Amino acid sequence: MDERADQDPVDDPRRAAFDDAPVALAVLTADGTRLAAGNRALHALLGWPDGALAGRPVAELAGAEAGAVQAGIQTWRCADGGALDVRVRRSGTTLAVEAVDADAAAHSEANREALAAAGLGEWRWDRASGLLTLSRRAAQILGRPAGRTVTWAALRPSLIEAERVAQRVREAIALGQPYSFDTPVVVGERTAIVRVRGQAAPGPDGAPAGMVGVVQDITTRVVARDEIAARDHRLRAATKLAKLGVFEWHMLDDQALWENERMYEIFGHAPEDGTIGKNEFLNDILHPDDRAAVRKAISAALREDRPLEIAGRIRRKSDGAWRTIDMAGRFERDAPDRLPRRLIGVVADVTDRRITEERQTLLIRELHHRVKNTLATVQAIVGSTARTATDIESFYEAFVGRIKSLAHTHSVLTEATWQTASLTGLLVNELSPYAEVDAGGGADGRIALDGPPIDLPSEVAVPIGMAIHELTTNAAKYGALSNRVGRVAVAWSLESGGPAGTLRFSWRESGGPPVQPPRRQGFGSRLLQRVLITQVQAEVATDYAPDGFSLTMRAPLPARDASLNPLA
Repeated sequence: MDERADQDPVDDPRRAAFDDAPVALAVLTADGTRLAAGNRALHALLGWPDGALAGRPVAELAGAEAGAVQAGIQTWRCADGGALDVRVRRSGTTLAVEAVDADAAAHSEANREALAAAGLGEWRWDRASGLLTLSRRAAQILGRPAGRTVTWAALRPSLIEAERVAQRVREAIALGQPYSFDTPVVVGERTAIVRVRGQAAPGPDGAPAGMVGVVQDITTRVVARDEIAARDHRLRAATKLAKLGVFEWHMLDDQALWENERMYEIFGHAPEDGTIGKNEFLNDILHPDDRAAVRKAISAALREDRPLEIAGRIRRKSDGAWRTIDMAGRFERDAPDRLPRRLIGVVADVTDRRITEERQTLLIRELHHRVKNTLATVQAIVGSTARTATDIESFYEAFVGRIKSLAHTHSVLTEATWQTASLTGLLVNELSPYAEVDAGGGADGRIALDGPPIDLPSEVAVPIGMAIHELTTNAAKYGALSNRVGRVAVAWSLESGGPAGTLRFSWRESGGPPVQPPRRQGFGSRLLQRVLITQVQAEVATDYAPDGFSLTMRAPLPARDASLNPLA
């Protein structure tokens, strides 16, 4: 007998049974490093000629690290150098080897650990016994003991949506399909959200003999998802209230994604118009005067890796109007040293705000100018009233009257939308205390007003209002309103010429005491001659005829500043 025969542990009476066994069998040497023998099924399984495996190192077949072959699913090398997944069962030095399919090969103990690490627990339900078998991880997820211990009836009360779950499973089995669903489960004193995947396991006759699947606790994921959704909802609500458009610009393909309807409103696009990329924005939409500054801001934000903040004017597609926008965003990079992939930002239409700010600035300048003129006027009133007054009582009466007239004119200007004062209103306010005013110009009343509606801009309203006050005061003291029969007729019209036309104003008194030219120039005369000429650039002519004083004035009216109108 040769050496190989000496190493063969299989006794001659049993050799035939060993060689003819339908299962691939191998016998190891005592130290487990070599194959002492292999039957014909093993040779056929691995593609070797009969008898070729005896004496070969185990490492050559089962891998270089296999000093001693262990039980379980392994990869063995075939005669042609290919690999074969096999399941090995070991009893002493005898091995039983069988081929396994890919699913069985992948389902190893290591994979079980990987499933557990991924938070997946395996389960199997046997229809005959009605018992649910849970892996350790599945039992932990469901708050149950591991193993074959729980029935569907016992598990059902912990399922908050048990009927929906049962219906979903029944429908999937009827269609012969796998199923997957998320459902809340009561685990101890808390409610967990679990994801269940499963499918029917057919029996020998093809009918479902049970079900197999996995279960996963996704509570943290669901909570995080809901929180992200809530944050997204709050963000969208905030941007909607703030009227902000939200966008993404993908740099590589120069495509923009508009996240909300406000973006379409700002740019005047309908959804079917689509969005715009950087090139179209810079070359077609943005105002030519703003393009250089915007390009510079984009380059600086990219170079310095800082937030992008730009402002400019865009032409709105829907109506062609120019709108002013503010844009802010940040570039996102995959890594600190790489070029950014996209820009995420917001856009605000600030046209109305800018107009309001500009109007506010103009109003402040107007206020400064008006206060300065008012203080100068008050100073002149004090000085002139003091020089012409004969005593403290007359000074007080004249001063208070002039200040009240000045205050009234300013009140009218402040209340008016356009910062203007009605000429008719100024006349009625001064003349009505002395007699009934006929605003229609009739000849029967003591005071007749005749002229079209004219709103005086603030620049001329104050000096003209002061002039009307002085004319009325003089008429009440010395002229037509100082007796019971005198009359005052005021007429005006708007002639062509000047920025907004020229006011022609006529004041005529009759029926009063005989008129005598003044011996000296009082405050009223100085106001009529100097203030009107200086502040209004008016042409003023006075006539002290014995039968009644008269004044004629031609004053160019300044154009109204549209920016002072808050309704514009």
